[in-house]
Amino acid sequence: MSSARLLPLLLLVCFQSRAHCQNGPSEAPPPKSCPVTKPANPPFVPLSPYPARPSPDQFWFGTDKLWTHLPVSGTWRLANHPPGDATFGQKLAFWRYGYNAYTEPRPNLTVRGKRFDRHATPLLTDGKGNGSWESNDQFFIMTGINFPTAGCWEITGRYDDDELTFVIWIAP
Repeated sequence: MSSARLLPLLLLVCFQSRAHCQNGPSEAPPPKSCPVTKPANPPFVPLSPYPARPSPDQFWFGTDKLWTHLPVSGTWRLANHPPGDATFGQKLAFWRYGYNAYTEPRPNLTVRGKRFDRHATPLLTDGKGNGSWESNDQFFIMTGINFPTAGCWEITGRYDDDELTFVIWIAP
């Protein structure tokens, strides 16, 4: 299939998916008024068995007590989910050394969010999340979040006494 025909197909899949699509060919950067979280220098790198970097267009953010992966672009381009829903949905994963999804399938994770650049109703969440795992027992916590509006959002994840806060630009 030619690249001219493949791009519209990929964009259609991207916009119909709940997952975010990053660094698209025409994605504008976040506005300067939105202080999106950027990689630390030096970057946070989790210990083995976790990879040094989640993917080429993402970076790890946090500490060994609680971390997530964020887009280098600072933007999540989200579609309404399901179609007709007014909110913008996203899955959000957190990792933590010592977390075990077998022994704690409903982890003590809470996520809250507020719009940074103007007033909006608070972020909606799926609750405490669910324990999940990849190969080699790399456990993580997955939760769903829904943004009532696009814009600049501050998100805070909390697990027991450990807290992680980041800023992300939500582009529809």
